[in-house]
Amino acid sequence: MSRWPGKYVIGLTGNIATGKSVVRKMLEHLGAYSIDADALAHRAVAKGGPGFPVVVQTFGEWILDDEGHIDRSKLAQVVFRDPNALRRLEAIVHPLVSQAIDILIRRSKQDVIVIEAIKLIESGLATGCDAIWVVDANEELQISRLREKRGMDEATARLRTEAQAPQELKLRAANVVIKNEDSFDETWDQVQDLWAEIPRPKEPLLRPPPPPLPGEIRIRRGLPQDAHAIAEFITRVTRGKRRMDRQDVMAAFGEKAYLLIERGGQLAGAAGWQVENLVARIDEIYVERDLPLDQAIPALMAAVEEAAAELQSEAALLFLPPSLAQHISAWRAAGYRPQAVQSLGVRAWQEAAIESMPRGASLWFKRLREDRVLRPL
Repeated sequence: MSRWPGKYVIGLTGNIATGKSVVRKMLEHLGAYSIDADALAHRAVAKGGPGFPVVVQTFGEWILDDEGHIDRSKLAQVVFRDPNALRRLEAIVHPLVSQAIDILIRRSKQDVIVIEAIKLIESGLATGCDAIWVVDANEELQISRLREKRGMDEATARLRTEAQAPQELKLRAANVVIKNEDSFDETWDQVQDLWAEIPRPKEPLLRPPPPPLPGEIRIRRGLPQDAHAIAEFITRVTRGKRRMDRQDVMAAFGEKAYLLIERGGQLAGAAGWQVENLVARIDEIYVERDLPLDQAIPALMAAVEEAAAELQSEAALLFLPPSLAQHISAWRAAGYRPQAVQSLGVRAWQEAAIESMPRGASLWFKRLREDRVLRPL
């Protein structure tokens, strides 16, 4: 039984590149509140984070880059080659992450929580969970994913996989094992079946919404069963510049969600968004040419912010192509302002912008909450 009353807590783990984040996103689609403990660990030692001065004092200022931030590659060179150095780093980071997780879970409204952590068992986080789910994939597939998705050469990828505790140790501790070696659909089916078995209070039956009025704009969350319609819509409104099929959208569901804009019950817009590291990012927006944006933009952003609030986001980053950025008054009315990446202030927000900004897009920003979970001491 978890140490958080009224919450069913899943500890999600597995070695690097087994697909933990994909499974976490799937659980999020189904209604869980998800926490990426490894991202919180990065934030804990980022400049301005509570662990930053301790890490610099422990390992030396040589690990800093020209801007005074910790260079993760330099730190990785030390800790992935020296087990004692890794233990010293974890002794700094793990207590801070545990404290942040406790705050997030106690504030969450959802009754199912999933904590993704590669060191779930070693850090002691597993002891507070109701169940341990382990995502499994063979080592060669892990190495292939690291090379393809993170741009590592084979030697670096093998070093990363070999530096971890054996996957067998995680498998022995597992209540549930999810094989993630084939298609998104096969993994999704496993997760859906497991979700149905989670003990939780029965949700009250909700009356279906009334049928839409002609021209009425509504926003709803897209689900994997909408994948074909989303793919057809994006291909059509981009005039084939971005061709997508159902499998492309299903693969995207492993990273993000889609909010669908419906006009009179018909699909008229789609926005791809995600919350990672307490930062909401909207990096895709597609709309019909004749969609009234003065109505659609407020409705869409209200839905984004409602969903982001449930995930306790600190800030929202909006990446707009020139065709949408020209509707300045509508975005400003929704509370968004154009922003330079360097002026975002918080390192995690800057990194999120750099990671997610599409080519040719402009960045618009809105702060969603004043308090920060991993604030400086």
